[in-house]
Amino acid sequence: MGDIKRVAVLGSTGSIGRQTLEVISALPHRFSVIGLAAGKNTDLLSRQISQFKPGFIHSQDKTPPTGECEFLSLEEIASHPKVDIVVMATSGKWGLKPTLAAVKAGKQVALANKESLVMAGEIITREAQLSGAQIRPVDSEHSAIWQCLEGEKQKAARIILTASGGPFRGYSSTRLAKVTPQQALKHPSWRMGQKVTIDSATLMNKGLEVIEARWLFDMPFDNIRILIHPQSIIHSMVEFADGSVKAQLGMPDMRLPIQYALSYPERLENPTLPHLDWDNIKELNFEPPDFESFPCLKLAIEAGRKGGTYPAALCAADETAVELFLSKRIKFTDIPRLVGQAVEEHQAIARPTLEEILAADAQTREKIKQMVGDNR
Repeated sequence: MGDIKRVAVLGSTGSIGRQTLEVISALPHRFSVIGLAAGKNTDLLSRQISQFKPGFIHSQDKTPPTGECEFLSLEEIASHPKVDIVVMATSGKWGLKPTLAAVKAGKQVALANKESLVMAGEIITREAQLSGAQIRPVDSEHSAIWQCLEGEKQKAARIILTASGGPFRGYSSTRLAKVTPQQALKHPSWRMGQKVTIDSATLMNKGLEVIEARWLFDMPFDNIRILIHPQSIIHSMVEFADGSVKAQLGMPDMRLPIQYALSYPERLENPTLPHLDWDNIKELNFEPPDFESFPCLKLAIEAGRKGGTYPAALCAADETAVELFLSKRIKFTDIPRLVGQAVEEHQAIARPTLEEILAADAQTREKIKQMVGDNR
């Protein structure tokens, strides 16, 4: 039996954070919570503090009862000497600095925050190589690729990312224009936070995953393919030089890749996790993505190819547009329109510093607000 690993969960009140704590609760003999960080959901954070009794915490408004906890910044928690594994479950750009801090400190990083690698993949992967930090992907697709590559001595020839297609697969442009936030938040397969769920509906999420895969697995964009797989059973595949293809299968439950990121290289028995019921799997279907109906996918891949600060501008534009859609200020089809215009007008920097990446983020957010007349 291994030692108990001390885990810091950044973004503990979000969907990934809550599911991480479910996994830890089921395996108290292997994991303990040493740090918790959240945004504004202080009621839930307070309950988590009471249950897990972490050594240090963080919240945006600094109001939850701390008890014996020490209040630290996200970067301080992520790089703390007592932390063995950092679960990076914060959303948006807020995960960038703590991810970089954890990597520089040589931590094991269970990464669920897409924007970190999308915005600053070159910087983060370079620092990981220098420090010896290990980035363990939590996204089901990247976890699947990671698992398929385990034990292989040769590099993969191609990566095949699967996608459910979201709730609007097959919709016409007319129907997409009428989509409401309530409809878009009903994902057919996965339990996720609001931002990721909307990104899955626009297929922006899959475009961001392509950029992530480029950095996680050092794979050229030309060698990354996307397939729509509505059943969400095959989480991704890897093709090798001889034409062999390996796939990782499992139930669409984020606790599975979360646990693997925590327990690697072990696979732990957890009675709370679901298993595939082969008697009820009748078919596994695949189809190419519809780039015309879901232009966010193409926008993301193009931004990734261009590199520099283009991916940062893409993330900022998308996050701002999604917020506007959720508040019913723009249509569903306005999301790719606004993102496309913002990225097209972006004045990019080819080899940006972290400060230049964050500046591009701030400038693009302001640009989107100006485009819709938001003066708040």
